[in-house]
Order: sequence, then C-alpha cells, then structure tokens
Amino acid sequence: MSFAVVYPGQGSQALGMADALLRDYPAAQARFDEANDILGFNITDIIQQGPVEKLNQTEITQPALMVVSVAVWEQWIASGGAMPAYMAGHSFGEYTALVCSGAMSFAEGIAIVQYRGKYMQEAAPADGGAVTAILGLEADVLVKICAESAHGQVVQCANFNAPGQIAIAGDSEAVARASDAAKEAGAKKIIPLKVSAPVHTEIMRAAADRLAEKLAAIEIRPPSVPVLHNVDVIPRDEPDAIRQVLYDQMFSPVQWSDTVSFFTSKGVSAVIECGPGKVLSGLVRRIDRGIDTLQISDKPSIKAALATLGEANV
Repeated sequence: MSFAVVYPGQGSQALGMADALLRDYPAAQARFDEANDILGFNITDIIQQGPVEKLNQTEITQPALMVVSVAVWEQWIASGGAMPAYMAGHSFGEYTALVCSGAMSFAEGIAIVQYRGKYMQEAAPADGGAVTAILGLEADVLVKICAESAHGQVVQCANFNAPGQIAIAGDSEAVARASDAAKEAGAKKIIPLKVSAPVHTEIMRAAADRLAEKLAAIEIRPPSVPVLHNVDVIPRDEPDAIRQVLYDQMFSPVQWSDTVSFFTSKGVSAVIECGPGKVLSGLVRRIDRGIDTLQISDKPSIKAALATLGEANV
C-alpha cells in the first residue's frame, strides 16, 4: 500500500500534546532535551504545563509542534514503520517534513522555525491582522471577492484547504469587508480563526526577506523522501530551490487541496498525520474520501498504523 505522511501546522497545538508520547517512549525525551538546549528555554515545560497563552505564541507554537512531530516520526521508524512515498506539511508543517526527510537537521530546523514565528508576528499589522475561514464558495469566486474588497489594503486567499473550505487573511478591515461580501455571495459559514499573523499574504514579504538570511546560513540536503511544497505541490532536490520555495511560501497561499489531489494521482491510498491533532486527516477526507487516514501521536496509534501500513513497500 502506497502512503504519504503529513505534518500539522499551527492550530494543532494543545497543552499536554506530548504527555502520552513521553510516557510510552522514554527515548523520545532526548529530542525534547535537545530542543530545550537549542531554543534556550524549556519548551518541554511549556508544552506540558503551559500557560496556553504562551504555547499559542507563534514563535513558541512552531518549534513546539516540530519537536513533538519529529519525536513521533522517530518512534514510528524505531518501531519498524515503513517509509512513505511522499511527505508534506501544512504551512509551518512543511519545515517538519523537511527535517523528517533529512533535508535539514533537527537543530537547524527548530531554530529556523523559531525565527519564522518571530518574524511573522513582528510583520503583522498593529491590530494583528485577521484570518477567517470561508466555507461554501468556489475558489475563483473568493479570489475575486478578495480583490474587490482590498480597497488599498491586503486581503487574500491564504489557504486552499479543501473544496469549499478556504482561509482568507490580511488587514483586519479588509478581511471583514471580504467576509461580508462572501456572506452575500452565498458562503455557508464565516469562521474567524484565532491566528493573528496573516501568513501566506503579501503582508509577510518583509518577514520572508528576514527569514531568507537565516535560510541562506543553514545546510539543506536533497530529501530522502520527496517533499511536496505548499506553493506549487512540486518536490525539489536542489538546496537553493528549496530555500527559494520556503521564502515564497511565507507570502503565497497553501495549496493543500492540490496536495491531496497529487497523492491520489500517484496512487497513494493512505495518509498518516504525524503529530498532534487530526486537522489534516479531516481535510484529506473532505478532499478525497477514497484515501484512508490515520493519525500517530502515541504508542497505541503507532501500533494501529503499523498494523495497517507496516508492510508497505514503496
């Protein structure tokens, strides 16, 4: 059975998300200890004890999700799990995919996403900006609504998560205008999201410029497993091409619906969500119900996935 592994982005974090993992796999503690040393603070304590407001700070959320997802992946491999045909990550999760594929080291990966989160937050508008999920409209309709609602500000489609499920982001006033117009156009639901930095919009270009300096300083290698990039759903081997696409990702929309469609076109019949939460599993099912979804985050879920996919030969 051909399968892919996907890694969650910001929004999947939760207090205690590593408790079962660390209880079931004491060897995973070494990865958390390494993260604490690299980051210069005890991220393990924040993950386990909070406060939740601190865990939800972008520059902490991203490295927190990375260390948990990487530790889960390592336990999958240590338990005899097969290698996937492809990897992908949603937004920030693309960096986790690159670490797990061997394209960048864990040490450099977790440091770069801390900078990424910091630069994102600092590039956000004074009022924080806004991100809103729009359900029930076609992509071309919403793209046009955003263009007509900008009025000199920024509002763009930031995440093409699934057919009829698109996130828009930008300046708060522009997002509000686009949301009202989407409702008038027949959107079924308008859901403001608890994400203040309008990532994947032009507002983040300044943050991308700052991040480019950090990306230039780290070693990037060809991944051992093809990693699909959010910008265009194309895998890359050349280090400078990977750096460029990570730069572009900061202000370009996430093409998640196309990512799942790519899996289908290549005969992928199952997707493992590696890390906390089940957000991506839900999106995969919404896009293509013919793909089986599994989630791994602790010993029972890893054992269940091994029973289904452990004999995969891809």
